[in-house]
Amino acid sequence: MLSRKNKLLLMKIVSLFSVIRGYNIPVIVVAQYLSAIFILAPDKSALSILLDFKLFIVVFASALTIASGYIINSFYDSKKDLINRPNKSMLDRLVSQKTKLQVYFTLNFMATLSALYVSWRASLFFAVYIFTIWLYSHKRKKYALYSNFIAAFLAVFPFFGILLFYYYRLPLNEIENRTNDLAVIFTHAAFLFILLLVREMIKDLENIKGDLANGYQTIPIVFGEKTSKSAITILLLITVLPVYLLINVFDVGYMDLYFYVGFMVMIFFVLKLWQSESKKQYLLLHNLLKFLIIAGVCCIVLIDPTVLWHGRKLLETL
Repeated sequence: MLSRKNKLLLMKIVSLFSVIRGYNIPVIVVAQYLSAIFILAPDKSALSILLDFKLFIVVFASALTIASGYIINSFYDSKKDLINRPNKSMLDRLVSQKTKLQVYFTLNFMATLSALYVSWRASLFFAVYIFTIWLYSHKRKKYALYSNFIAAFLAVFPFFGILLFYYYRLPLNEIENRTNDLAVIFTHAAFLFILLLVREMIKDLENIKGDLANGYQTIPIVFGEKTSKSAITILLLITVLPVYLLINVFDVGYMDLYFYVGFMVMIFFVLKLWQSESKKQYLLLHNLLKFLIIAGVCCIVLIDPTVLWHGRKLLETL
């Protein structure tokens, strides 16, 4: 039986896990490794990528930076979350603001220091990433469109870290020979960026009461819910372009199945969007979009599923 002191400590650990969104970070880690194996370095073996210690450091630093980003967001959004997420907010408040800041600075220090093992450029990359997250958290309530674009960009930023890890040491002529690979990478990134941007805009619709009470300048508050829904619909229509390129111009293997199913999900999403009016309905759409994004991460393996089979055979011979 746990003592009262140990129970309180356990609750604080759970609270901190809730603050840093510990359930999201493993998804981002998996996404980075899958991107490296199937998109960024398809000429390398999967096992060599998984055993690359410097790549591990880059992914580790990304995880620490993202965790610290969630902490600073929670620090600035504490009043808003009391209205939008009262149950989660009460759990998060078990950890004091002072402790959150201490953990925030510790994680950022560990991220930049560990990245130095890779190179000073990697350390600088994460320093810029950390500063941009802080700037977003500190200033986002003042600008309606700024916060959505920056939030979506920050979500895909770690993948550019992996991109730089593989490409910055290559000579210019070799990079020119890989222009097709780079086109595939940036087309994937564009598709993901649009989905993340839509997710941020759905969150604004979901959290409109708390945002309004705390003076946040979001699109539904400044321009109205109808304008916000129209913008979301247009953005989802724009995804046709990167998806067309990925399916018909570039080779994404069996991942085209994901895009076909994804289109059906997005059609359903738009229909439900225009019927939605309550926080509960917007939360359902938010979760549907989150599922589509996570499914997209998992379906990266469909680009070349034989990698999994060859990897299994290699492990069996060890």
